[in-house]
Amino acid sequence: MGEKVLPRAERRRRTEGRILDAARSLFAEVGFERATIRAIAKAAEVDPALVMQYFGNKQELFQQAVRVAPVAGPEVGVEELVEQVLGALNLKMGGLPQSTLAMMRSMLTHPEAAESARRTLGRQIDRLAESIPGEDARLRAALIVTIMVGVTIGHQLLELDELREVSQDDIARVLRPGLRALTGPEVS
Repeated sequence: MGEKVLPRAERRRRTEGRILDAARSLFAEVGFERATIRAIAKAAEVDPALVMQYFGNKQELFQQAVRVAPVAGPEVGVEELVEQVLGALNLKMGGLPQSTLAMMRSMLTHPEAAESARRTLGRQIDRLAESIPGEDARLRAALIVTIMVGVTIGHQLLELDELREVSQDDIARVLRPGLRALTGPEVS
């Protein structure tokens, strides 16, 4: 018996997936500016014209490749919120998805990547702010998100020894009091 032929929609979905995986990997490795459609197509084992047909241009491909889900969960108490934030950090310290690495490597040099990062971080800030009391909830949420981004960059991209040579539990232990202060009752 021969191999079953996949329906056209399924073949297209799989090809798009291969292209996106290749794009995430290349954007994460070299950033937006140095990644080329030709190199992405080669890694995905497709013709460069097919990449353009599916995604239109490099900017749109980048936007699709770096799309990530927000980190925070629904409304929770202060302790639970702090532990959720620290849990998300533990995931990031263990290894980031290619889409996140691609965005982080590119966000300081490419306007599309910066806008994508702002949107993603903005959603995280919105969700955190819903669980933080006080008029300055959005400011405190933004500070939490910024702290977490900084720790992630220091660990994953800069590979700072001070962050890589300690356990995730030690990092969480040191961050926990500050996160509690930012997520707790409004500070006067």
